[in-house]
Formats: sequence, C-alpha cells, structure tokens
Amino acid sequence: MAKPDIRIGISGWRYEPWRGVFYPEKLAQRRELEYASRMLPTIEINGSFYSLQRPESYAQWAADTPDDFVFAVKGPKYITHMRRLKEVETPLANFFANGLFELGPKLGPILWQFPPMLPFMAERFEAFFAQLPRDTEAAAEIAARHDKRVEGRTSLEPDAKRPMRHAVEIRHESFADPAFIALLRKYRIALVVADTAGKWPLLEDLTADFVYLRLHGDKELYASGYSDAALERWAERIRTWSEGGQVDDARLASPKPAPKRAKRDIYAYFDNDVKVHAPYDAATLIRKLGMESGLGEKGQPVWPPGWKAPAIRTGSDGFGRRAPR
Repeated sequence: MAKPDIRIGISGWRYEPWRGVFYPEKLAQRRELEYASRMLPTIEINGSFYSLQRPESYAQWAADTPDDFVFAVKGPKYITHMRRLKEVETPLANFFANGLFELGPKLGPILWQFPPMLPFMAERFEAFFAQLPRDTEAAAEIAARHDKRVEGRTSLEPDAKRPMRHAVEIRHESFADPAFIALLRKYRIALVVADTAGKWPLLEDLTADFVYLRLHGDKELYASGYSDAALERWAERIRTWSEGGQVDDARLASPKPAPKRAKRDIYAYFDNDVKVHAPYDAATLIRKLGMESGLGEKGQPVWPPGWKAPAIRTGSDGFGRRAPR
C-alpha cells in the first residue's frame, strides 16, 4: 500500500516582509515562487480568492516549481462571500475555466473558505457541494459553461482525467452540527482543521480521505509563531491522521466516528505570515515528521543572519491554547 502523502507548506508567497529575511537579499520578485517551492513541497494559491487569474499565470507557476510540487487553490470569495453560495453556476464555470488545468498534476485540493457571517444552512450547502466536480473531466464540463467575463483568457482542456479534492473552512459556530459533518462525509469533502488563535471554531472531524490544516497562529491571528511544543503536538496529530486514525482528544461536532481508513493524505499550510514565521514553522514541522525540506540539513531551518525563532509563551498544555482562568 502506498504511503500517505504528507505535505506541509505555506499560504501564499508574495510578502514584502519576507524579502531579505526568508528570501535572499536582491532576489527578483518573479523568482520568489521558484525559491519557496525548493524549500517546501506545497503552497496555497490565495490570489485566486480575490480575483480570477489568467491561464498564463497558472502555467508560469507550474513551470516555476519542481515536478513533484503541489498547489492548493483557494476558491473565489465572489462565490463564498459575495454570492454566499447562491446562484453560483456561472461563477463556478468561470473559476474552473480561468487556468486551473494549466497546473496539470500539480493541482491539489481546492479550498473554500466561508465568511464569519455565513451560518450553516443545510439545503444551500448541499446544493453547493453537489455542484463541485470530483475530477478534471467533470470540471471541464463545468468550465465550458463560462460567460463573457473570461472570454479570451480560458483554459478548458485538462491534460488528463485526475481526481479533484475539496476542503471547506468554516468561521461560524453553527457549523458545529452533526448534520454538517454528515453532509461533508456524503460528498467526501474535508473539513479544514483551522487554528485561528481562538477567534473561530476549531473542529477536527474527519470527513474525507485527506486532512487539510490551516495554521493561522496560535496566540495572535496571522502573526504569532508556534512553539516547539505546539509544533510537536501538531506533528503527533498529523501522524495519527495520516495512519487512518483519530486523536483521542479531538474536538468534534459529531459523535459519529469517521469511517475507518488505512491512511489519509495530509495538506497543512501555515498562514502566520505577518512576522515571517510561516516558512520556518513549516520547516520545523516537516523536520518533526522525519521528512526533509530545502531549509537545511535534514529539515532543520536555516535562520537568516540576525534572525532567530522568537520565544513563544504557550498555554499550560504546550499547544498554544490559553490556560484556564
């Protein structure tokens, strides 16, 4: 049996504070993806959340990265935040038509992030989940129905029939509902395990054949780094999930256990980019899992001159949670 595919990376790569810190001095901005993709095995494309991209952009990203690299792609906020999943047939077609197929075998999961003001509505979410394609041929059929908004800048032919995976990130307490978990399992969609410094729900129900993590910072959203103890705890969870199990202290919305599996693939992305923690936290987690990154021998991060991992205070459990008061 093939081993689970475990990929630890970062959300986005174009950040001004990273220049001269993570990125070498005088590295051309057009080469930042090339550099980052040699350090870490996966990156989340988040520009696609803000606007439709172009096929030539996706093609260039694919060309800039190693053969075994994988991208996650964030779905448009026009669908999730502005349309709130209503009447999204054409926006979905435009999204799948605007260049994803140019990534070829480097296309990984599609991330759908729901806004904090959008509660769980069973009928609306099931209608949306039913529209999501499960492979690139189904995505091409959807893409063919695009409108004039992307006319002249489309990519409509995948290079091969490949499976497509979807993950959803929730930010409203109403999703802590067994009915929502059952819906995700029905459509084999992963529930994102999102660490958001306590701002939004953190659920660990397993709903698909892969687990998707987004680590936004355990003390300060988008800014704080992870302590060694916190990263060790995440490593332990990843090991268990990748082996098909569930951790004993999982935070669950449903009492019904996940279907048993021999393994689960893992995609984890650090989004604590403000103070340049993300790439180093990713490299440290990779090392703890016994894998190798490009950041030094055996995955040990190489700290730039004058930069060191900050001291991080954690809760009593060492997992970055606030100690009870």
